[in-house]
Amino acid sequence: MTKHKVLVVDDSVFMRKIISDLIKEDERFEVIDTAKNGLEAVDKTKRLKPDVVTLDIEMPEMNGLDALRLIMADTPVPVVMLSSLTEEGAKETIAALEMGAVDFVRKPSGSISLDLFKVKALLLDKLSIAVQTRVSKISAPPVVPRPIIQPPKPLFVDNKPKELSEKTYGGRIERLVAIGTSTGGPRALQQVVSALPEHFPAPVLIVQHMPPNFTKSLAMRLDSTSQIKVTEACDGDRLQNGVAYIAPGGWHMILKKDDMGYKIRLTKDEPRSGHRPSVDMLFDSLLPYRELKRHVVLMTGMGSDGAKGMQALRQAGALSTIAESNETCVVYGMPRAAVELGCVTHQLPLYQIAAKLTELVTQDYHSKT
Repeated sequence: MTKHKVLVVDDSVFMRKIISDLIKEDERFEVIDTAKNGLEAVDKTKRLKPDVVTLDIEMPEMNGLDALRLIMADTPVPVVMLSSLTEEGAKETIAALEMGAVDFVRKPSGSISLDLFKVKALLLDKLSIAVQTRVSKISAPPVVPRPIIQPPKPLFVDNKPKELSEKTYGGRIERLVAIGTSTGGPRALQQVVSALPEHFPAPVLIVQHMPPNFTKSLAMRLDSTSQIKVTEACDGDRLQNGVAYIAPGGWHMILKKDDMGYKIRLTKDEPRSGHRPSVDMLFDSLLPYRELKRHVVLMTGMGSDGAKGMQALRQAGALSTIAESNETCVVYGMPRAAVELGCVTHQLPLYQIAAKLTELVTQDYHSKT
């Protein structure tokens, strides 16, 4: 059996040994070398051509983010980041994922902690996924014009929360978009959500497989680059048009309805298909609400979470079901599962999804405004 070649990058001698020893215990991998900073990482990636790189973020001379940027621009290779549990660590990890890193593994505590053994299974799992992914040189996607949508004239005084007031508007919830994604998702979401136009006439519910804390940083990052409002969902949030809600790590997000309208419920129910949050949990919760014009999207990710939920929604009258096409997926798993179930109405490359969503969601909107 041919082993996958791994380059381990960390400024700590002790951590380089710990990580290398963990990887060597799996017969699928071999550590071909180590590097102590970003400069060495860039040089050795170019010379040794590893199948996958584990990359620390905080390092002297050149940090992990700068090294990742150079690697992805010159000699792209699957990269798994090693992330701290701090808020700043989460922000840097989100930045790394947007720059092309495949995934990340959290350091349980400090950079020389023996607790890293606790994440051995996770590290090996991420490496096995990484070597199956498609990476390419980072380049700008094709430019797709963003349509301008005028908000409807208010029929009543909208007492929306002040923190959401700048990017949102009131009005009846008649349409809804639900998106599910996993490996490669942060970069995909950046491209799709940031391209949605201001006054997008629907709420957007998003499940991204990601641990606690990181979903908050993801929401903050997307909000800073988007015309619509993006927030990490809270239990009891009332849906508003022009707001994207990201399921918090460790919680399922489902849709509920009461006399006041639609709201978000967060639950600690058992993981589904190994995930919490689960895309299928979100999609299944949308089934009763046939009065909503529902649009469902599955993007890059390992496994099949969301495929059965998409099929059920299609059978329950969802207006559109969109799967990211193989050509742009980092991992063509979740979308492929939906395609194989025959429930996909549109297969699109990533750079066309936002425009298609806008077209579909707004096709009956202008006739009412």
